Amino acid sequence: MKLLIVVSTDQGGPLLAPLASACLRNNIQCGCFFTNDGVKLLGDPTLATLVGQADQQVACEHSWFRFMGQQACPVELAAKPITAPWSALRTTS
Repeated sequence: MKLLIVVSTDQGGPLLAPLASACLRNNIQCGCFFTNDGVKLLGDPTLATLVGQADQQVACEHSWFRFMGQQACPVELAAKPITAPWSALRTTS
């Protein structure tokens, strides 16, 4: 993975959408991690679909249930960031 996008605020949508689109358009491997109230952005179906095209997408489980309740999460939930799938990945140039 070349780029990990960390979304920690629900104000990040205007930056996330074009950044994720640019990565997809240019075949740049990217992943997204949502935490704090940034998980609220996954409630937007258009944005969730866009992010769903990234190589990896994970949301903080605690943040999800705090801000989104019992709604189904459209991405993988992780109890701790260290358990996120990319923790074992190494970047290559």
